[in-house]
Amino acid sequence: MATPPTAKRFADALRAEGLIVVEVGDWEDHNRNSKGPWGPVHGVMIHHTVTSGSRRTVEICRDGYSGLPGPLCHGVITKDGRVHLVGYGRANHAGLGDDDVLRAVINETPVPADNEANTDGNRHFYGFECENMGDGEDPWPAAQLLAIEKTAAALCRHHGWDEDSVIGHLEWQPGKSDPRGFTMASMRARVAKRLGKKPSPVTLPKPSKPVVDLSQLVAAARSNPAAKGTPVTYPGARTVEAALVDAGLLAKARLDGHFGEDTVAAYAAWQRSKAGGSYQGKAADGIPGKASLTRLGDKYGFTVVA
Repeated sequence: MATPPTAKRFADALRAEGLIVVEVGDWEDHNRNSKGPWGPVHGVMIHHTVTSGSRRTVEICRDGYSGLPGPLCHGVITKDGRVHLVGYGRANHAGLGDDDVLRAVINETPVPADNEANTDGNRHFYGFECENMGDGEDPWPAAQLLAIEKTAAALCRHHGWDEDSVIGHLEWQPGKSDPRGFTMASMRARVAKRLGKKPSPVTLPKPSKPVVDLSQLVAAARSNPAAKGTPVTYPGARTVEAALVDAGLLAKARLDGHFGEDTVAAYAAWQRSKAGGSYQGKAADGIPGKASLTRLGDKYGFTVVA
């Protein structure tokens, strides 16, 4: 448990670790504190952005988008290894996660598999979004990985934490996949080495299925087609899109987390299919229903919650 430092001391801690820090606008006062408490802080959470282009990525993380106002993190780590500070205080990055995971972070023990979303993570974690498409193919440059390592180590050093205070979003909230492209176990080992400590033994959690929230998915399916650009309003949509790709109903290029027109059409095809329930007419409009979504999850490996 720790009280967040001042914004200046936060930036100073990052620079002291040898990072190039870029201060974006009024980042020190840009936050969501009016919506809930900030602190005590317990750890550092790493994300990927599902975006490309440093300037666009920083702008999105600072300003947010319809349905999810910024800041979406405290800092954006771009591919060149720079840390762009976009907010300080409560930020929309962690969402609800598993209280068992929070207890493990506080106790600095290996995190268990996340299977609940019952605890406010925006209050308790520093959040860093890392510029990457999150498709498992977009590379992670050495400079960027080093910056992630240094960022996490800087805050651990400031608070007297060890590497078990550093987690990925996928370890906090069911259904998340970020960061994808490196393992958090390997990153924690790097942080431990930088802190001059022997890494904790790696305990792999039992595999758990991704969880898709039906109500959030339906909201994405109804709003995304008319949205400007391709905002990811509910990351669980990517899990469903991956299943539709595996079913041969959606082009892999459309696996972007945006439940747009192509995804609606692909889901309608699933609803009409025998495996999806053989629905017709308005019952096959491409808006997920519990029965058809459960069938998709049973076949392609995710769990549905209403």
